[in-house]
Amino acid sequence: MTWAERWEMVMRWSPDLWEGALMTLELVGIAVVVGLILAIPLGLARASRHWYIRALPYGYIFFFRGTPLLLQLFLVYYGLAQFDAVRESWVWHYLREPYWCALITMTLHTAAYIAEILRGAIQAVPPGEVEAARALGMSRRQALQHIILPRAIRIGLPAYGNEVILMLKASAVVYMITLMDIMGTVQTINSRTYQYELFYLVAGLMYLSITLVFTQLFRLLERWLKVDASRRR
Repeated sequence: MTWAERWEMVMRWSPDLWEGALMTLELVGIAVVVGLILAIPLGLARASRHWYIRALPYGYIFFFRGTPLLLQLFLVYYGLAQFDAVRESWVWHYLREPYWCALITMTLHTAAYIAEILRGAIQAVPPGEVEAARALGMSRRQALQHIILPRAIRIGLPAYGNEVILMLKASAVVYMITLMDIMGTVQTINSRTYQYELFYLVAGLMYLSITLVFTQLFRLLERWLKVDASRRR
């Protein structure tokens, strides 16, 4: 097969590949945003000085960081269906769909990692800044809202950007539960064309392109936060 024929084949399947890319971006985008929202209270609890506050989020984070995403996906997609209580409840309307199972699993998975990033960022805030806020008469809540969290966001942003990219790559496993993301689409195309090398290469280029866009967006965001912080001083 000539390169012209290969290119023509890629163009023929490009609408399906585009839909697969949109599915991947949708899953990753929702997971990392909702995961961040869930991670804020988890990270704050993990940074607490009291062991009984740290215990529950520690167990949650330990499980999701200590087991593979594929295993967690199978537990949600196949495992929960074994319980009559789940099948007879309102949540079954969602849990019987591969899309919702993948989205829930990815969100819970990335929330554990983001919570640890946030915990480390909070603990990395210079104590002098916190003491200065308290000396100005700020309460704990005000210091957290105006000093600790904004500073922690700037500290943890590079790690959060890395987590988004890792989540993008990890999302490739969702085709195992029949979702037509990039990998799911490529697997379907391969079963019809037998052009494995060609379309796996295309999938790799698609992931690389999305990673490049994410990397540049986070660099711009980091630069903007630095400029904004310097203006406030």
